[in-house]
Amino acid sequence: MKTAQLFRLSSPAFQNGDYIPQTYACDGRNICPELDMGGLPEGTRSLALVLEDPDAPKGTFYHWVVWNIPAETKMIPEACSPFGISGLNSADDVGYVGPCPPTGVHHYVFRLFALNSMLDIPSDSRGEDLLKVIGRHTLEEARLVGLYERSN
Repeated sequence: MKTAQLFRLSSPAFQNGDYIPQTYACDGRNICPELDMGGLPEGTRSLALVLEDPDAPKGTFYHWVVWNIPAETKMIPEACSPFGISGLNSADDVGYVGPCPPTGVHHYVFRLFALNSMLDIPSDSRGEDLLKVIGRHTLEEARLVGLYERSN
């Protein structure tokens, strides 16, 4: 009898709820951490990934927006070699921009979505745009939360 695995997202760089190492932030190398995923639900055709800071002073700040990640992807390597389609982050740039809170501790939420299809949306889509579209295509969501506070 085959047991179902839970859809999961993790990183060898930090545990869920722990601090994100400075390497991955604006005051470090500003590269993405390795992300490991597994337990994709049956029917997954693609993945989407969003990194958001809900503690940003002017509302949620999207640090990373990617969709049409191949369903067979098990790992995103450190420094984010190209995969999927990268949309615009809240800094009006394409790709990853690391944690960079102005003051205090912020929560950074990596959200991985298992989708039942590939997405046909403009390449300049933002986090808000992606989240509006994927609702009806989402099979499951996995989250990884990291904390970050800049040193002065």
